[in-house]
Amino acid sequence: MTSSQAPRAPFGGSVALLGASSALARDLTLSLAAAGAASLQLYVRDIAGSERWLREHHLLDRCALYTYADYGSVPHDAVINFIGAGDPQRVAGMGDAIFDVTRHYDDMVLDGLRRHPQRRYIFMSSGAVYGHSFQLPADTTTPATFPVNALAPQDFYAIAKLVAECRHRALPQLDITDLRVFNYFSRTQDLSARFFICDILRAIRDSATLRTSPDAMRRDFLHPQDFYQMIECVLAAPPGNRVLDCHTLEPVDKLELLEAMQARFGLKYEVAGAAAVVNSTGAKPHYYSLRRDAAKLGYAPEWTSLDGVLSEAAALLSVIPA
Repeated sequence: MTSSQAPRAPFGGSVALLGASSALARDLTLSLAAAGAASLQLYVRDIAGSERWLREHHLLDRCALYTYADYGSVPHDAVINFIGAGDPQRVAGMGDAIFDVTRHYDDMVLDGLRRHPQRRYIFMSSGAVYGHSFQLPADTTTPATFPVNALAPQDFYAIAKLVAECRHRALPQLDITDLRVFNYFSRTQDLSARFFICDILRAIRDSATLRTSPDAMRRDFLHPQDFYQMIECVLAAPPGNRVLDCHTLEPVDKLELLEAMQARFGLKYEVAGAAAVVNSTGAKPHYYSLRRDAAKLGYAPEWTSLDGVLSEAAALLSVIPA
């Protein structure tokens, strides 16, 4: 982590968060509330569950809760759309429903933008939009590649996000930023999710031995503070229609991560054979991006992937009962 970055004034307008009960949205809610400038509107399905969460974090007086049916009735300056499955297991189980869900809530936001073109829209996209092209990391020239004659359910999530991005680029007059998140990790991570990092943490928690394949894997785990910084950079930037790839100071290799988790937390692991991993969007040896367009908006990440994972894992594991 570095600390050379000059402080940035937080966004002071009203922000609507769709899918506000997701882990990523909740982490951002905590960051925005801590900054203290924005007025927050949280749109969720489960009002009671979200009220409990807000009460636990002493935020009931800082955030207004609404159902999705209320969206459009309350003015706001910016909207961030977190709707979508994050857990690979859930992505795999949604099948073609991911298209309808993504389109429905995107349409809802776009209808509001057409009526209020000064409104800012941040759409949570994914690095998966690049398709099956991660033998090398993505860069400015990387094309999206999909097996168009043999599409499988694992392609649907990526294509749904790509279609949304295409629709957004077709509306250049509207202020829309698509943020491609590759990997994200925080102390609030649900350890039941089928991510490799969760497999590691469950093994540590349960004093079990993690069994993993020898396949090469390099990942870029975004830290909550850098995600918040990215959001603030977009909200502070001049209006525009753009797409940005999220990134850290440096990605991390699988073996480097395993060795660090062993040294820090006593992880036991074996590298042999093939592991049972849920590849909801396909196998990706180098799932991260070299695009640095966000730097033009002032984004300067403070965390490497490894430092971020070690810091957040320490906080997460400290609250798990022995």
